[in-house]
Amino acid sequence: MNKGPEVARGKTKVLYRSADRPDAVVVVSQDQITAGDGAKRHVISGKGRLAALTTARIYRLLSACNIPTHYLSGGEDDDANEMLVRHCEMIPIEVVVRGVAAGSYVKRNPGVKPGTVIAPRLVEYFFKDDANHDPQYTAERIVDEGIATQHELAQMTDIARIVFDVLAHAWKRQNVLLVDLKVEFGRAPRSEGGTEILLADVIDNDSWRVWPGGDQSAMLDKQIYRNIQVPSEADLANVKGKYEEVAERVGQFQKTTGGFVGIVMGSSGDDAHAERILKALSGLGVPARKHVASAHKTPLYALEKVSRLDGMLGRVVYITIAGRSNALSAFVDAATANCVIACPPIGSNFSGMDILSSLSLPSGIASMVVLEPENAALAAAKILAVDDTVLYGRVLVSQYKNRTNVVDADARAGGSSGQTTPNGKASQN
Repeated sequence: MNKGPEVARGKTKVLYRSADRPDAVVVVSQDQITAGDGAKRHVISGKGRLAALTTARIYRLLSACNIPTHYLSGGEDDDANEMLVRHCEMIPIEVVVRGVAAGSYVKRNPGVKPGTVIAPRLVEYFFKDDANHDPQYTAERIVDEGIATQHELAQMTDIARIVFDVLAHAWKRQNVLLVDLKVEFGRAPRSEGGTEILLADVIDNDSWRVWPGGDQSAMLDKQIYRNIQVPSEADLANVKGKYEEVAERVGQFQKTTGGFVGIVMGSSGDDAHAERILKALSGLGVPARKHVASAHKTPLYALEKVSRLDGMLGRVVYITIAGRSNALSAFVDAATANCVIACPPIGSNFSGMDILSSLSLPSGIASMVVLEPENAALAAAKILAVDDTVLYGRVLVSQYKNRTNVVDADARAGGSSGQTTPNGKASQN
């Protein structure tokens, strides 16, 4: 990459201005590995390439989930240790999300047994200050010292939790437990004015603890290096091997199963209902196929449609749409082992009592009922997300946006005297 002057230098990376984009910097990962705030330091040839490769693959996954990041390009070439990222004003706070008790958390909380699952996820903040060993900060102190506003810190906290959950989902699909995760954030200018919070800095094998099968002794992360007082060349080679394994495993994170939604309408009169479902699915990036087949008028044709959809590649979730007497949903459910969601339009006849035909089902029939088309689309997406980390992340982000909309609406309505801090306390303006 075309690099301009050096901007900053850290323990394991160097930043340069981009010679091609005024709003970007080039991050060059180095071969150093450090511990103890840099007191322990070694060189592992090729580690910089592995760090950039792992980071790029993670950021590509997170960007596909619609999580705001600073990543632009690079890092995935075999011999490259460089990435192009948006220039950010870095916020000097490390945000640590913990799902399992380990490391410094156990040392600070001796009454907690190592390996204890932490629910809900715990979020901690550490001020970046090597001389003072990155002291832990409270949310109130971060705001009081002007490091970040309450709104920024709330965003950082929510996004950090989402990132943890996305990566935990991806690791879980490989039977690996994500124990904890350290991330950082920066401010970048918006085109319409103001700034936005972006996930920034590297996320590589130094950023987390990962235990295959939940077994700490099988760890793949930097803790292996931390645990060795004076590593030999063989020890460093073993550490490099773990970093290579992690980079390869992370390369599988974005692989999806190609799931889709099969929408089956009882008649063309249900098309408006189906279009609302299609629009909601499109917003989450879920492919869908729309068909018309009546359980009453064309039962054999309907069975053939189900059989064809079941035989296609990828997991299918059905959404059935039929008003009045909804035989279609139970009919489809009886013909497939895949999930069926009934989303019947509520008619004006019979005071809406035709919904009962969707609720009272024969034994052995398990079609689920979700009345709002957008909610039926979301339910289908959640089912498919079990095997699709990108879709799982998009669902998390959509839920985050829903929460943000409620909080923003409350602020516009004057519903609170101040913003809520990440620990749930209200602050006064």
